Amino acid sequence: MFTGIVQAVASVASITDRPGLRSFTLQFPAGFCAGLEIGASVACDGVCLTVTALGPQDSADFDVMQQSLKLTTLAELEQGSLINVERAARDGAEIGGHPLSGHIDFMATVAAIRRPENNVCVRIQVPPNWMRYIFAKGYIAINGASLTVAEADRKQAWFEVWLIPETLRMTTFGAKGEGALLNIEIERQTQVFVDTVRAAIDERLGPLLPALEKLLAAQGQSLDDLAKPPGLNG
Repeated sequence: MFTGIVQAVASVASITDRPGLRSFTLQFPAGFCAGLEIGASVACDGVCLTVTALGPQDSADFDVMQQSLKLTTLAELEQGSLINVERAARDGAEIGGHPLSGHIDFMATVAAIRRPENNVCVRIQVPPNWMRYIFAKGYIAINGASLTVAEADRKQAWFEVWLIPETLRMTTFGAKGEGALLNIEIERQTQVFVDTVRAAIDERLGPLLPALEKLLAAQGQSLDDLAKPPGLNG
């Protein structure tokens, strides 16, 4: 498990491709690998990877299967690319963000960036079917960083997050431009709540669902609004 608090930025030292597998050697800041062992987990831009070898001067190797390359931005990495990294949380560790599994749900795209004084607001375009799990004031993980959704537009399938200077300093977000791909992990408790409510609605209403959906649409709402967790907007 991870906490969504990015601990460092690592660089891709080398990439080796083999049939069905790509191996990365990552170079970490000094001290990052202290106590790290083969078999340990490290979140790399939000993707949980296993250490396969330890190198000199805070470097380590990781293997990535083709399926993971298809589902994440790791396929885009080149030698010299920078990524957010976090070591697995220890028992009893403070969770400054929210619990993450390191299993990416989908990739999204940076649609727009606004830069008011001392802040950055990033609008992110999302595959529409995933918007049912994204609500204003809710948590979401972007490239391994736990962030709070500021605004969410279900009809246009986007949400926004605000990045403070400290977040920009500790992550790679400052280098992301419009069109950049991002790894997204939705908040699991929100997913369970939404799926449970939707399943209950489907089971109990059955043939009445089309009529309910039509009624909600006339009011500018949808079933996703009914399945919204308490205390969240969007």
